Amino acid sequence: MKASCVPIPARKCAAAFAAAVVYKRPMTALLDLGLLALRRAYRSGTLDVRQTVDEVLRRLAEAGDDKVWISRASDATLRTAAAALDARRGEIDRLPLYGVPFAVKDNIDVAGMTTTAACPGFAYDARESAEVVKRLTDAGAIAVGKTNLDQFATGLVGVRSPYGVPRNPFDPSFVPGGSSSGSAVAVSLGLVSFALGTDTAGSGRVPAGFNNIVGLKPTPGLFSTEGVVPACRSLDCVSVFALSCADADAVLGVVGAPPATPAIGATFRFGVPKPLEFFGDDAYAALYAQAVEKLKALGGTAVEFDYAPFRDAAQLLYSGPWVAERTAAVGAFIASAADNAGVWPTTRQIVEGGRKYSAVDAFEGQYRLAELKTRAAAEMHGLDFLALPTAGTIYKLADLEREPVLYNSHLGHYTNFVNFFGLAGLALPAGFRPDGLPFGITLIGRALGERALLSFGARWQRAVPLPLGKTNSVLPPAEDDPVVAEDRVPIAVVGAHMSGLPLNGQLTDLGGRLESAGQTAPVYRFYALPGGPPQRPGMIRVAEGGGAIDLEVWSLPAEKVGAFLRMIPAPLGLGTVTLADGSAVPGFLCESHALAGARDITSFGGWRAYVKSLSV
Repeated sequence: MKASCVPIPARKCAAAFAAAVVYKRPMTALLDLGLLALRRAYRSGTLDVRQTVDEVLRRLAEAGDDKVWISRASDATLRTAAAALDARRGEIDRLPLYGVPFAVKDNIDVAGMTTTAACPGFAYDARESAEVVKRLTDAGAIAVGKTNLDQFATGLVGVRSPYGVPRNPFDPSFVPGGSSSGSAVAVSLGLVSFALGTDTAGSGRVPAGFNNIVGLKPTPGLFSTEGVVPACRSLDCVSVFALSCADADAVLGVVGAPPATPAIGATFRFGVPKPLEFFGDDAYAALYAQAVEKLKALGGTAVEFDYAPFRDAAQLLYSGPWVAERTAAVGAFIASAADNAGVWPTTRQIVEGGRKYSAVDAFEGQYRLAELKTRAAAEMHGLDFLALPTAGTIYKLADLEREPVLYNSHLGHYTNFVNFFGLAGLALPAGFRPDGLPFGITLIGRALGERALLSFGARWQRAVPLPLGKTNSVLPPAEDDPVVAEDRVPIAVVGAHMSGLPLNGQLTDLGGRLESAGQTAPVYRFYALPGGPPQRPGMIRVAEGGGAIDLEVWSLPAEKVGAFLRMIPAPLGLGTVTLADGSAVPGFLCESHALAGARDITSFGGWRAYVKSLSV
């Protein structure tokens, strides 16, 4: 080592938007490092892994000392890894990331490399790779090196490092965003195909917004944090930076794929915060307003929501007892560190500030957070996602020298609450200021909703044509993009249309796809209707005395929904079914007049259990 969906026809509004973009393309890249492009080339035999590694090394040499890397695998090590993979070309079908180069934030262990967390005095040699890195390399990916960061992942600016400041590819006088600064810049410049970051307060999203790339912040706990230097252990997440949602989805599938959840449909409801705060940045305010209009053009209905509980939770992270969790993580090291250990002054100030909080403060903070979480859930009810500015503004390096703490906190205004509330987030490119600096939005969805967000994000990237990072890479063809969502409509079924039951073929013959299985909210009564075969259930919503009923959420191509409904006889009809998590999808309900002679089977909890009881 050496230090160092179907395309949405919104093109008219998008084209006008793109025409105003101030952006200079770099020299044409010799190789597209997109995951699908690489895989096709490897399969066809037109490219081998050695050639990919040689191209990566060429780009690294051309970039020079850009402060992106704290350490890199040696050229020899990378070429040896390439040769080993070339010898395994016949195994490509079981190696989903075969020959894909990636970067790792330097608070995540990579076996045989040094982990510094951007503090020289803290450095140690990692004997084993973090679990997330193991999964990636086992899938055929190649770890190129360890990237720079705000020391101990404490900051959203990317300047708090004794290893220098990674240059913002769009204007080096501005911050690159942090704490995952090096990882985001490496992806934006096309030095690697994707990169791992971490996210506690927004470190996997803010750098994505400032570098015109995709940032996936998964639900807390979905990705293992084993082998990750903790910042706030209870909130830390490993995140993914990529040029496209398709690439981020491929990494998600290897590292920690969530269960299936309903896709975001052709029509949807999204939350817009009130009040909005842009810290005097009129250009970002205008770009956010344009993004809201583009979401509407994609089929969305904008719904204002009260941002107060989200804002108040965000403030708890650095103005409440959770600061003490950072002290628990690295406070002992910082307290005993020698003068030459390289502890960043602002980092020391923040971490040592946690010592003023007591156990009473910690409990009171938890009570306050629980209150805010309840209020926030009520604001999100009925929304498919929140659409927030990734950051309300961007600052120059000189600005941070004057106000290192205050301006950093401004960048977390729309990010700090997300891990507190156990939510998933996806940062997306959304345009450029007149001076050429990128702007991004972040979609905040429910826990384990990563796939739904990525699918919608793929629709967004095709409908709002923007450069991919600061590269000449292109999106995969729509017909080959694995996360482009078709125009599909979710439908909840509770009876014979469930998988394996007699009427399920009516769904599958029309292109139906099982999205998830679960239960309704406990507000329904469930009945076995007279007649048949086949026997059919009826479900009605009640004001009290209801129960939770087993269901499946299927999706149909929008053009097939009418044909399906024509197969459903009265007294059943399409209504809105509330799920256990509070979300709502179309589903079948029964007219109350049809319950004469019906048997109440609510106590069975579902149709399968009831049918099974008949055979006993």
